[in-house]
Amino acid sequence: MQSSVIQGDCTEILKTLPTESVDFVLTDPPYFVRYRDRGGRTIRNDRYPGKVLDAFKDVYRVLKPDSLCVSFYGWNRVDSFFAAWKGAGFTPVGHIVFSKEYASSQRFLRYAHESAYLLAKGRPELPADPIRDVQPWHYSGNHGHPTEKSVDTLKPIIEAFTKPGDVVLDPFAGSGSSLIAAALLRRRYIGIELEEKYCDLARRRLAGVERYLAAPARREPQREQRSVNGHQQRAALLRGSEAASLPRHLTAG
Repeated sequence: MQSSVIQGDCTEILKTLPTESVDFVLTDPPYFVRYRDRGGRTIRNDRYPGKVLDAFKDVYRVLKPDSLCVSFYGWNRVDSFFAAWKGAGFTPVGHIVFSKEYASSQRFLRYAHESAYLLAKGRPELPADPIRDVQPWHYSGNHGHPTEKSVDTLKPIIEAFTKPGDVVLDPFAGSGSSLIAAALLRRRYIGIELEEKYCDLARRRLAGVERYLAAPARREPQREQRSVNGHQQRAALLRGSEAASLPRHLTAG
């Protein structure tokens, strides 16, 4: 299966994918909280769960037997998420907390983490060396998307549950951070995103990664030069610059 970014409604696009064709799913659906960032940006389909979470029925179908899905979720809509996941056939087998060094908002509490459930189809093999269920959160800056996850945050998850050559699916791909993480780890990817502007951004970011991966090995630069140029290139990838060509160890974030 070829890596690709597909624009469209995932509840429709997923139906066109072959059954049992995907090795792993990592996704970040809307949280249904009517989110609006400081700049006024909003998320499509972020009002009511409705048919959006019905996508997990086909997520389950396209996953290979004995495979895993990691899904972020909104804690105050967890009942809707659980109904969708269990209704699709998934069994929750783990919970991952991404600990922030800052609070993204506050009311009764200071909200300083994001969470995702680890969901199983069938009986996946247990890992020989499991990752911790508390992982560090790396702030993305939200340059390209109002709720953009950083590549650094997502890479350890993909690395833990897949191997090179596996197909990683993200049906709510946004600006493509999960796809970039997969590409950097030599996994194939399928991203589905509703909004054209985010599909275009994801493709530009991925083009930069592909150019880097295809380039011949270069001599390691001096530490000081790597630090300065790396941060400039890293920012370029986040913005979707077609000129971005990042060293692998600086691509996340």
